[in-house]
Amino acid sequence: MSFVSKLRSRFRPSPMTRRCYRYPPMTYSVVGGTIATGLACTCNNFATVTANTTTATTTPAVDQTNFHDMVKEYYGQTLQTSADLKTSACCTAKAPPLVIREALKKIPAEINDKYYGCGSPLPFGLQGLTVLDLGSGSGRDCYVAAQLVGEHGNVIGIDMTDEQLAVSRKYANDFCTKTLGYKKSNLSFIKGYIEMLPQYLEPNSVDIIISNCVVNLSPRKDQVLSGAFDVLKEGGEFYFSDVYCDRRLSEEIQNHKVLVGECLGGALYIEDFRRLCQNVGFKDPRILSVSEITVEDAELKRILGNAKFYSITYRLFKHGLIEDKCEDYGQVAIYKGSIAEHPDGYDLDDHHKFITNKPMLVCGNTANMVGDTWLKHHFDVIGDMSTHYGLFDCSPVANAASKSDSDTNAKVGGSCC
Repeated sequence: MSFVSKLRSRFRPSPMTRRCYRYPPMTYSVVGGTIATGLACTCNNFATVTANTTTATTTPAVDQTNFHDMVKEYYGQTLQTSADLKTSACCTAKAPPLVIREALKKIPAEINDKYYGCGSPLPFGLQGLTVLDLGSGSGRDCYVAAQLVGEHGNVIGIDMTDEQLAVSRKYANDFCTKTLGYKKSNLSFIKGYIEMLPQYLEPNSVDIIISNCVVNLSPRKDQVLSGAFDVLKEGGEFYFSDVYCDRRLSEEIQNHKVLVGECLGGALYIEDFRRLCQNVGFKDPRILSVSEITVEDAELKRILGNAKFYSITYRLFKHGLIEDKCEDYGQVAIYKGSIAEHPDGYDLDDHHKFITNKPMLVCGNTANMVGDTWLKHHFDVIGDMSTHYGLFDCSPVANAASKSDSDTNAKVGGSCC
């Protein structure tokens, strides 16, 4: 079994459990407070998220009044370059695709030096779209995205750190007009908080939201996700990499300045993250890639104990017909091979690889993701949702054939997340 398969099977209930389980609605209790921007907001309020059947706290029990200041200090003053990092959490685990590597060569060195990402959250096929980068930092991913969307697309970065914004804004106009040869810049940067997106952007105005190891730095991840859902267009996507943990973390870890800055202290338990996604409207979170994070610092390892951390790239689609389970409507999807960077096939997630021009039986959620979102021009979907055939079996055929009848994992399907 692959590492990703082990991780996915470890973090979710068995398919038999998933067949009858429905996640309860979540309630939020909020105590007063505002952030220091002059805007009415609850981003620094203490919030406890409690499911009806458990008393587990899924929003970190941190001192949220100081949380933003802690992050600002670490990324604006403590870290001067990526060489100052103490863990691999804010480092990309593997080399990005060739197209991205070529795009990076055009970017000013200062922007690359101050990059602190954990993945490569940039899909292809973005021409002409509007892309929003949460926690854009030095702007590296924005400068890459500016090339991918082309002259008629737009890229917006949002960050709360003055030092990082100064770097990202410094080169934007010359990069677009001189390096890329555009008539005008398609890059803009907003100073603001990622918990407050609806205060900066119109609803239903963004095609793609990206983020690179930033959501974990927020004290109100529920507001980040709900705000992202609001500003995305119907059929839009939140495509991002971040850090997650295999358990809920202690208050000591959540309030540790270095661990927070290194993207570990604010890491959500992966199941709590899934619940938050489904609660705000992202009903079927999909994992695209997973890599384990290493911690070499002896003192940090002592504090973290047995907790394991992972960099995960997620895909969250906004679509009104996506359900919390994968249901079977007898639909087939065909990838056209029309995304230049993916001529032979397309990976929707870690277990849906489309081969160009080859029909593939898909669940209703997958059909909607590829056939009625920003990806729709690259896929043909045959069939609709008028006839329901029950729960879709997402387990690979080869695996099902190799399992005994007593193995429920081989016999029933469930959510593709």
